Amino acid sequence: MQLLQVATLLLPLLCPAHSGISDMDCERWQDLDSAVVHKEGQVILAGIFPIHSKGVDQELSFVSAPGKRRCKGLNLRAFRWSQAMIFFIEEINRNPNLLPNITLGYRLYDHCWLMALSTRSALSVVSLPLKRNSTGACSSPTIPLIIGDPGSTLSMAVSRLLNLFRVPLVSYFASCACLSDKQKFPYFFRTIPSDAYQASALARLVKHLGWTWIGAMGGDDAYGRTALEMFTAEVTRLGVCVEFRAIIPKVPSQQQVQEIVRMIRDSSARVLVAFAIEEDIQPVMEEVVRQKVTGKQWVASEAWITSTLISTSYPSLSGTIGFAIRRAEIPGLRTFLHSLQPLGEPYNPSAREFWETQFQCSFNTSIPVGMADLDHYNRTCTGQERIEDTETIYNDVSQLRVTYNLHKAVYAVAHALHNLLKCKKKEGNTDKQQQCPDILNLQPWQVIQYLKEVNFTNMFGDTVYFDEYGDPAGSYDIVNWHEGSDGRTLEFVTVGRFDSYLPTELQLVLYQDNIVWHDGSKTVPVSVCSASCLPGYRKATRKGQPLCCYDCVPCAEGTISNSLDQSECTLCPEDLWSNPQRDSCVEKQIEFLSYTEGFGMALTATAILGVVATATVAAIFLHHRDTPLVRANNSELSFLLLLSLTLCFLCALTFLGQPSRWACPLRRTAFGLTFALCLSCLLSKTLVVLMAFRATLPGNNTARWFRPPQQRLGVFLCSALQCAVCVAWLTTAPPYPVKNTWLYRDRIILECHLGSMALFCCVLGYIGCLAAFCFVLAFLARKLPDNFNEAKFITFSMLIFCAVWIAYIPAYVSSPGKFTVAVEIFAILASSFGVLLCIFAPKCYIIIFMPEKNTKKYLMSQKVSR
Repeated sequence: MQLLQVATLLLPLLCPAHSGISDMDCERWQDLDSAVVHKEGQVILAGIFPIHSKGVDQELSFVSAPGKRRCKGLNLRAFRWSQAMIFFIEEINRNPNLLPNITLGYRLYDHCWLMALSTRSALSVVSLPLKRNSTGACSSPTIPLIIGDPGSTLSMAVSRLLNLFRVPLVSYFASCACLSDKQKFPYFFRTIPSDAYQASALARLVKHLGWTWIGAMGGDDAYGRTALEMFTAEVTRLGVCVEFRAIIPKVPSQQQVQEIVRMIRDSSARVLVAFAIEEDIQPVMEEVVRQKVTGKQWVASEAWITSTLISTSYPSLSGTIGFAIRRAEIPGLRTFLHSLQPLGEPYNPSAREFWETQFQCSFNTSIPVGMADLDHYNRTCTGQERIEDTETIYNDVSQLRVTYNLHKAVYAVAHALHNLLKCKKKEGNTDKQQQCPDILNLQPWQVIQYLKEVNFTNMFGDTVYFDEYGDPAGSYDIVNWHEGSDGRTLEFVTVGRFDSYLPTELQLVLYQDNIVWHDGSKTVPVSVCSASCLPGYRKATRKGQPLCCYDCVPCAEGTISNSLDQSECTLCPEDLWSNPQRDSCVEKQIEFLSYTEGFGMALTATAILGVVATATVAAIFLHHRDTPLVRANNSELSFLLLLSLTLCFLCALTFLGQPSRWACPLRRTAFGLTFALCLSCLLSKTLVVLMAFRATLPGNNTARWFRPPQQRLGVFLCSALQCAVCVAWLTTAPPYPVKNTWLYRDRIILECHLGSMALFCCVLGYIGCLAAFCFVLAFLARKLPDNFNEAKFITFSMLIFCAVWIAYIPAYVSSPGKFTVAVEIFAILASSFGVLLCIFAPKCYIIIFMPEKNTKKYLMSQKVSR
């Protein structure tokens, strides 16, 4: 809306004082700026270039019309672009296959990087002098579009203005992604890829090289700010942190430049990414070199990576890397540039300025000098000086990148006009919109559809087309600055490429061995806030700091990290455990009480000792089986008790070794049956002793019920009951081996599951009942004569037995892993030794060491004395 108001205000300036135009006389519209290079043709292409780099401040009185705008600082690069456009147009005019019988003309404008001049030039294009067309009516000459502007911000302003007149704008260097918005810029096209591609590609390059801590800056314009925002968003998504972002002012003060450089110098980031045109980045680089800021790796955008101004002025920036638009070797261009005539036709004021500046001479002529004030030199120019004898940015055609984009733009327009020329009218169609345009009386809006449909392959093999946003495909070269052989210049070396139209995994290609970094080495510089966490560690973010700043924390037991910079450690599977380095999962240690380990060997030796001791006692009793002491203590039950004790000692050995499907049921049932047999024998012996003394009472016939057959029957019945429980246990829910992974996280305990806890409690409960009953009876018979009963010894043995198994319960519950089995074995051995020693040790002592007491005479004498 504001641009419409501006155009409305400017229209009176464009026209003469009287606005009426007669059909007879075509009035001449006033040109807004005469500082143009022009050549007439049937179709005229307008071009806008920053031939001068700065504008001279102008005072406006608002009383009279402002004077002509002055500029300074001839931009040799942009001057070469303008000459290249002339070369391309003349090349097209010589081509009989492209626009045959049509001559292209041109009008070239200089905007000096000023928005006011840029919009003024655009308005000048749409307000050219009127002339009569083929029908005799007055109309403007055929200028269907403008090629330009190279700056994104200026392109936005010009495009908004041209929208009012439906004039297309084809840019060769405006890369801001914002220009892809067809709602705001419906008639904008370009041959340089959108910064959306570049921002994504640069972010991927940074990620690919392992840089996670960077600084970023951009120019204070649409190009710099938009590209900076897009790049920051993309690298953040990829896990890269931006330490700082700086905006470079368009006309920075010395203090502002020093502040930016101070930020760069104090930053811990060693990689700096800059989105700025060469005019914006140049004062920063100058201050960086002046302050001797080193150790920084610069990553450049396409706007300055091939800047001869920066690379020739600051050779200390060797190692800079960045994306550049594709280059081409354009045949004939260098010769054309050398053939420049400073005063030739058509007259080019900038050519004269270039000539006088380059050769330090002045022309004696009154021809207008254009927009710049020329310096006066004492030497007079002859016009015969040779440009080929000089080496300047103007005739340096080694890096034709923007020039190649300009080539694409000019030829894209030519092909659009060529397709328009071949248009055939449809019979019977009266719709003006569907009629073929008259190329000699062409309106700008008639070219738009043909521009959208442009698709051709140029002489260099590249396909030129515009997508639905008016953009080409994203194709870049990756350029690295190498120090020249003389040590004072820098060379641009292509070390990779990026093509957006390829599959994702093939888009970025980098020849890393060819890259020379800022320190002159081939090793990729490191730019991280925190060093990479090695395998076995995880990243722990520091509170209040970016994600890239972290501490490396060792993985906990049972977890691993097997790659660099893992955020979380991975839990090992249930059967595996982390190794000491925490970088891989290994098989867990299998643990069980083995015969081969020291503790297991000690228990085995103790059990064997118990067997040997029991066998020795049995041998002694067998050898002295006819003595009164052996016969008086019921030798049959004694031998059966010794047999059960032997089985108890052997039962302990079944608890050693790796649990298996046969070992687990065996150890539990063997334990229950052997101890039931042992306690049954003790119970029978106690009852025999107790009943034997009761039988001495007059009229008591109880002894007949406790003779040897009844004793054997009692032992059998007591044991048979336990055997029935064990059979039920084995048939319903027998014990089975399990891997205990919940007790210890770092190892697996092989143990026997009880199968049925209830039946296991029945087995233990039955043994406990036998032991308790035996203890009570023995306690009641403890005061009977020592020579005729062993109730006192049975009492002691049961006391030990019960104490051991009562202490066993808390020890069993609290003992971890294989020590649970050790406690059980210890209880079996301790209770067995208790019974063996308490009952048989006193008898063996008398038999061996006091044989005089093992006689019938001695026993009778003791009875008489009592």
